This record gives sequence, C-alpha cells and structure tokens, in this order.
Amino acid sequence: MTMESALLPVGELVAAVDGFLTASPAARSWDVETAFDWDAADAGRLTEGQRSAVRFVTFIEDHLPGYFDVYQRFFPVDDSVDLPAFTHNRELYHFTVRWALEEDTHARALNRYQVDSGIAERDALRAELAVEGRKPFDLPYEHPVQFFAYALVQEKATQMYYHQLRDVAGDPVLAAVLSRLARDEARHFSFMADVVSRYLRTQGDDVVGPIRDVIAGFRMPLADTLRGYWRWALRIADVADYDHTAAYEHLLRVLDRAVDARTDRLDELAGFIAQCRALV
Repeated sequence: MTMESALLPVGELVAAVDGFLTASPAARSWDVETAFDWDAADAGRLTEGQRSAVRFVTFIEDHLPGYFDVYQRFFPVDDSVDLPAFTHNRELYHFTVRWALEEDTHARALNRYQVDSGIAERDALRAELAVEGRKPFDLPYEHPVQFFAYALVQEKATQMYYHQLRDVAGDPVLAAVLSRLARDEARHFSFMADVVSRYLRTQGDDVVGPIRDVIAGFRMPLADTLRGYWRWALRIADVADYDHTAAYEHLLRVLDRAVDARTDRLDELAGFIAQCRALV
C-alpha cells in the first residue's frame, strides 16, 4: 500500500479539520506580547529543577521548523502528488498552518519567559537554540495514520507535563504561560485523536499494524538529537511527573471509542499498548 492510497477519505479529513478550526476561532487566540505580565516574571521563585525544565521544553518547542517540515515532505502540496492526494493534503494544510502558528507561539512565549525572568540572556539563548534547531528531525513512517498516532501521544504527553509543571511552578507568570500552552496542546491532541478514530472507522484492521509500530518504537521529539536528552529528561521527571507512556491510556480510549466492537487485531493492539505502559 502506498502513502497516497492509504490516505483518509478527504471528506473525513475535512470534517476533522473543520471541527478543529470551529473549536479554535481566531477570537480565542492569544499573543506573546500581551497575554502575560512579563514585568513580573521572576525565575528567582523557581527551583533549579524548574528552571531546567523550562530550558528543556523551550528546546522542544523551538524545533517547530523541523516538525512542520515533516508534514510538508510527507503531505506535499505540489505537483509531486496526484490530484486526489493534493486535495487531501491541501485540506490538511489548513490544520498544519494553524498548528504551526500555535506551536511557534509556544516557542516564543517560553523564550520570552526565559529572558524576562532572568534564566537566560537573549542573544545567548538565541545562539543556544540555533545549535539544536538546525539539527534534522524526521519520523520513520510510511503509513499516513502513523504521523497522527505519533502526534496524538506526543501532544497528550506534552499537555500532561505542562499541567504538572504548572502545578509546582513557583512563579505565577510561568504558571500562566504553561496553562496557555497546555490548553493549545489539548486541542491539538483532540484533532489527532479525531483523525486516528476516523482511520480506524474507515480502514479498520489495515491501520492496526502501523499504529502498533508507532508505539513499539516511540520516542519523544529530539530524543535522538538533543545533547544530554535522556539525562535531562530524567531530571525534569523529578520536577514534575514526566512519563510519556501515560499518554498511551488516551490512545486506548481512542481505540475503544472509534469502533463499536473490537476485532481480534484491535484487541491485540490494545493489549500491546497496555503492556508497554505497564513495563515503565
């Protein structure tokens, strides 16, 4: 099965994109410059671990150009694909450009917090982010559902961590920033969950293997490129509970809600996901 032949029917994708955009009107958007009291930002209210966590998530969010490029490469909107695939990809583009804008806003908010709170100096931070930001990002997938299943887990795990870091953050400005970020990540997760559900309803067992492969090899963004990632990830887990496998439970709920009755292959997938969660 080729990438193009495995695409979600365009009507299903349109419904998912329209649903996301309806739930995310421009009037509800926020901007970095006016949403927070930056003059009150004070990293002196944070523990060293909390400051380290802010630095870590800034690297993750700032890699947005690499994430966006993945969608551009695998869902191109040019003459490298046939007309039906272009139509599908053009509809998906309505989501990806909004998603990219919001994720870039997250990067800018965390950058601004670091500078205004005293964690980092602006020029030094810019240079530090550039070193990591120019490193390539890729996902080793062939079936389109895998990109959405991966993002489902990643967005939910990120949302959960922001909530947990917010709850222990000593600086109210940082707590406010994290609340905004978590709200956006929750909407991104909802879109990915909707798309994965539509794949399960329209393609059934054909997507079970690809989704299983995502979970079998899952790694959060930059796990293979960010210097000191694993040591850093363990450190921030001590600051606020950080376990991406907690998001697997939300994938299991998507499986349960997507179909009226599980097939044997869906039962096997659910069991595999539960085992992956239990092993942590």
